[in-house]
Amino acid sequence: LCTTDQPTTCASKMLAGYRPPYDADVVRRLREAGCVIVGKTNMDEFAMGGSNENSAFGLVRNPWDLDRAPGGSSGGSAAAIAADMAPLAIGSDTGGSIRQPAGLCGITGLKPTYGRVSRRGLVAFSSSLDQIGPMARSAEDCALLLEAIAGHDPGDSTSLAVEVPAYRAELDKPLAGLKIGRVAAHFGDGLDPEVAEHVENAFAAYEAAGATIHEVELPHAAYGVPTYYLIAPSEASSNLARYDGAHYGHRWDGTAKPDDGGIEGFGPEVKRRIMLGTYALSAGYYDAYYAKALRVRRLIRQDFLDAFEQVDLIGGPVSATPAFKLGEKTNDPVAMYLVDLYTVGTNLAGIGGISFPCGFTAGGLPVGFQLQGPALSEPLLLRAAHQYQQTTDWHTRRPAAVSA
Repeated sequence: LCTTDQPTTCASKMLAGYRPPYDADVVRRLREAGCVIVGKTNMDEFAMGGSNENSAFGLVRNPWDLDRAPGGSSGGSAAAIAADMAPLAIGSDTGGSIRQPAGLCGITGLKPTYGRVSRRGLVAFSSSLDQIGPMARSAEDCALLLEAIAGHDPGDSTSLAVEVPAYRAELDKPLAGLKIGRVAAHFGDGLDPEVAEHVENAFAAYEAAGATIHEVELPHAAYGVPTYYLIAPSEASSNLARYDGAHYGHRWDGTAKPDDGGIEGFGPEVKRRIMLGTYALSAGYYDAYYAKALRVRRLIRQDFLDAFEQVDLIGGPVSATPAFKLGEKTNDPVAMYLVDLYTVGTNLAGIGGISFPCGFTAGGLPVGFQLQGPALSEPLLLRAAHQYQQTTDWHTRRPAAVSA
């Protein structure tokens, strides 16, 4: 996010020392609300990554186990809250980058509906998927922060001209009659047994609170990850083309190979995605890959619309496993991309989603539960998360080093 008084580097050598000439709309709103911005957190370079190991400033460690990843790309924000370094943080969510680190670090993170929060001043990764959202220990604090940052911005053509509700005013309404969907396919092979157990317990807690659980289907969910990893890199290859080293960004100093040109300032994962996106958009492959991905995206969105005809929200795991070991997936891009399995659909559909802790493994690692809702359902998402947090204490727990 652009800030006039602090560097905006996107954790990249390409923007080392860059100070923007203006504040992002979200930053402006925070300042006007009286927030004190204590600093910026580390992240995956240009928000590309699921472990916060892709940063020019080094990796981020999970406060619950310093040998494990905090998730990404907003892993620094999640880790800072889990470590009690700050009560509130901002993240951006392109394929799960708020919800997945929130789940792995045991905090609460909300990805709002696309357009609910202005993207002006957010350095773009994938323009049709990026969305800024709040991160905090509780849903109540997320509601407070969302009230401050949400709202129409004429400077962002994708910003929704819709009144911002008083999110905190609805938090205490009971959940009686709420219909929550459960997708059986989310509980297949690959889901850690302890994660599955805690997620099922969360469903049971909602039933005890007066909600009803209904089986729903998302027939095209299995295509979410490949669809996302065609659309997002394609948009990234276009957005990052401006960092040519001549007009903007890191300038080649002549020591690298001449054919590297301006891209020598990018890290390996960013280069990988630029190459993938450029390939998908190239002549002869556009129709076979990118255009087809856009058609599948519409099917995924329709699946959610159909499901929300039957239920109010859809629940399930936010990640298939607890926090994984640092370095465990760095040499296997496909395994790293699959950490977004349960989260990318929310972004492809442009709807809202929230992640919050629903338990801990025997090894003391947080387990996250995710709720997804229709467009502009943030009041209901926050209320459902808040009501769950009134009967559990998972979100209040701190790592041993923090509690000591």
